[in-house]
Amino acid sequence: MTTHLTRPRVTSADPAEQAYLLLRTVFTIAPIAFGLDKFANVLTDWPKYLAPWIDGIVPGTAQQAMYAVGVVEILAGILVAVAPRLGAWVVAAWLVGIIIDLVSGPGFYDVALRDFGLLVAALALARLAARYGPALPAWAHR
Repeated sequence: MTTHLTRPRVTSADPAEQAYLLLRTVFTIAPIAFGLDKFANVLTDWPKYLAPWIDGIVPGTAQQAMYAVGVVEILAGILVAVAPRLGAWVVAAWLVGIIIDLVSGPGFYDVALRDFGLLVAALALARLAARYGPALPAWAHR
């Protein structure tokens, strides 16, 4: 009698669960990568995206504000990784703030439109995480 070992299934056949896994992966990696780049300015000169009125009310320079933005983005990506049911909503709220900054600044409407698409994707992740994501950690219920 021969026995064969079965491999654990790496991916689900359920298209909705696949979409959840794809969105969770992207919304973990992208915020962390963009957050780290706020410290290096390799992808772009991030301070130019800060609306003048926001730059006027936050302490320090625009680059220092981008450091704070970078920290928030890194933390949001980590939150999506460990608690996607909560992290997706945090990312969605963060994207709303970015969109407000972009449409009230020096005319980055094309980037704001792209970020609106990311907002919709983050909301989709939040809804999918309600079904496929792990339960919220105990600290999130307080």
